[in-house]
Amino acid sequence: MKLSLLDTAIVLAYLAGVFVLAQWVSREKGGHEKTAKDYFLASKALPWWAIGASLIAANISAEQIIGMSGSGYALGLAIASYEWMAAATLLVVGKFFLPVFLRNGIYTMPQFLEERYGNRIRTLMAVFWLGLYVFVNLTSIVWLGSIAVAQVTGMDQMLALTLLGLFALAYQLYGGLKAVALTDIVQVTLLVLGGLLVAGLTLSKIGDGAGILAGWNKLVAAHPGHFHMILSADNPHYKDLPGIGVLLGGLWVMHVSYWGFNQYIIQRALAAKDLKEAQKGIVFAAALKIILPVIVVVPGIAAVMLAPGLQRSDDAYPAMMALLPPGVLGLVFAALVAAIVASLASKINSVATIFTLDFYAKRHPQADERRLVRVGRIAAAVAIVVAILTARPLIGGFDQGFQYIQEYTGFFTPGIVVIFLFGLFWKRSNEAGALAAAVGSFALSVALKLAWPELPFVNRVGVVFLLAAALAAGVSLATAPPAARDRIRHDGVSYATAPAWNMAALAVLAILIALYAAFW
Repeated sequence: MKLSLLDTAIVLAYLAGVFVLAQWVSREKGGHEKTAKDYFLASKALPWWAIGASLIAANISAEQIIGMSGSGYALGLAIASYEWMAAATLLVVGKFFLPVFLRNGIYTMPQFLEERYGNRIRTLMAVFWLGLYVFVNLTSIVWLGSIAVAQVTGMDQMLALTLLGLFALAYQLYGGLKAVALTDIVQVTLLVLGGLLVAGLTLSKIGDGAGILAGWNKLVAAHPGHFHMILSADNPHYKDLPGIGVLLGGLWVMHVSYWGFNQYIIQRALAAKDLKEAQKGIVFAAALKIILPVIVVVPGIAAVMLAPGLQRSDDAYPAMMALLPPGVLGLVFAALVAAIVASLASKINSVATIFTLDFYAKRHPQADERRLVRVGRIAAAVAIVVAILTARPLIGGFDQGFQYIQEYTGFFTPGIVVIFLFGLFWKRSNEAGALAAAVGSFALSVALKLAWPELPFVNRVGVVFLLAAALAAGVSLATAPPAARDRIRHDGVSYATAPAWNMAALAVLAILIALYAAFW
């Protein structure tokens, strides 16, 4: 695969354009010095369209485009559950979690834990999230993204990896979350357009001139096993997506953790100017989630016919890009780069946010706004440099990078969900119970994986969630009530949502039910 002069010009125009746009939207009014609130929470003024677009841009990166296309190639449409169930989860987050977070002025998830339980659990979870973002999320995005960049351009993969990381750092370093969120509408537009082009052109090629629909029908007829959302027990990939257990078990736990209590995701909603604006952004993101499998899964399934026999599943999407004509390839490649750098920038900013507000600011309460912003920028730079240096040894040996990420974050997500759900909705839970859930989640996950290796990891997450909830409840009841440590206020919290939001949410749920019925 080789970029033409036109393709190269398109990609360079995108890179220059998004960099200039990020600096322009990050500018401050004359005489106003950027504060920590400006840098980490976009001045608490994000509109709904920026929140929704930024949620998707933060989420869809090389993990999804390269990784989920690889999983689509290997196991089929069933991997789309990660997208479609996320749409339903977002509605729960918008209706039940955000009212409490915004009522209490929460800036970071570790801050919520301290307000609800105490300082020890805040520190423990802040350390966990920093490690997860740097050594799992950042490394996986730059590694999987560099695979595509190297294959498209012929560039050395380590050089591609380094350039991706440094560009993502550079374009958001000055403006912080505002630079990321307010450019993400451009990134998502390019992502959707580029992804639809890949899906449409690959299906047209399968249709051999008869059109996209003919290509789709031919693909379904040739590989019907790749078009079942619920895998049977005899499917070789059942362990990755264990049938009905996907809809009823641990995948819900993973989604609630990711979309509800994950700093680099929820940070966009926390930066909304008010609750209604945040909720509108959430339902906008849920609607976008419905169409994303067309972009991130269908090209991988198409590769089963157009590029059979790939050595690595994660090569499926780059192989489909190789079929694109000049000009279109440049646009699609720019869309892929947009997804990678947008998600990288989001995670970099969240690392900087947690490190600065949950560690540095607590230990240096007299630090002025200028110093906090400077510390955040230094933390951002250190995070991406570490990720660049550790990406190959940590991620390079896995065939399906997306599945690796899901399984190993699943060691911790059950405890995270227990801690936050109890913190939000059960006043009797305390810090001892929260710590028991956090430590117990990891210990129980390791024990189950060693003692019952054939148990699908999605089911393991569900089992560990129930055990961790029982452990947290038992420890909480056996120890002193939280009393004055609980500073989370529920007075004035309303879970009622606007009629328009309710209609949009019902439409999303109806579409999801229809999709599962059609591809069961």
